[in-house]
Amino acid sequence: MNQLFDVTGKTVCVTGASSGLGRQAASLLAGAGARVIGLARRADALAAWRENTPGETASLTADLSDRDSLQDIARDAAQPFGAIDILINAAGINTRQSADDVTDAGWDVTLNLNLAAPFFLAQAMVPAMKKNGWGRIVNFASLQSRRAFPGGISYGASKGGVEQMTRAMAEAWSRDGITANALAPGFFRTELTGPVFADPVLAQRNADQTCIGRNGEPVDLDGPLMFVCSDASAYVTGQTLFVDGGFTAK
Repeated sequence: MNQLFDVTGKTVCVTGASSGLGRQAASLLAGAGARVIGLARRADALAAWRENTPGETASLTADLSDRDSLQDIARDAAQPFGAIDILINAAGINTRQSADDVTDAGWDVTLNLNLAAPFFLAQAMVPAMKKNGWGRIVNFASLQSRRAFPGGISYGASKGGVEQMTRAMAEAWSRDGITANALAPGFFRTELTGPVFADPVLAQRNADQTCIGRNGEPVDLDGPLMFVCSDASAYVTGQTLFVDGGFTAK
């Protein structure tokens, strides 16, 4: 059983590793024996992550919103430990603009970072995965991949796109030994969801909408993440797993 979930020696690139669920994922995999490159914009936060994370780690400071740099970012990510085996696209942004107030700039930055960057970064890393005959792409979807929330039209559009993109990635690359799946977290306390948890009434209302009766803790993502990153999910591809305490079941 342990072999099914073993990621020892795998090289992992985690975007958004400086905070939130990206940091949780990077720390988990490093602790499980993977060689982890944390990628984010904030060098100080990445340094703090490495300082507090045992295992083989490296950091890469980069701006994923600069689409022209993604090929270079993919190349640089392979420098510390070699070709990337597992790509986790956890970086994201939520501008929280109502439909009437969405701007061109807000729309573009959201769709670019949440949808375009994960695809083009994966596209740049796939050739090495094909050569090795093994790879894992893990995208981060959202409750808003399926549900419409106030102030979330651009974010929801991007995350709905992530779900479809994941299916399309699976169709394109799974015959080469590369699976593509998405995790869709419910309400977890992170920097991105800070405004939600700043309102105790709203946070409790969200908890009450789950089947379990509480909001998510970062460790709740650990098991599902290990599943989609390992051989345990070898025959699972193109799927979106909602880790939401049953929010979408009600």
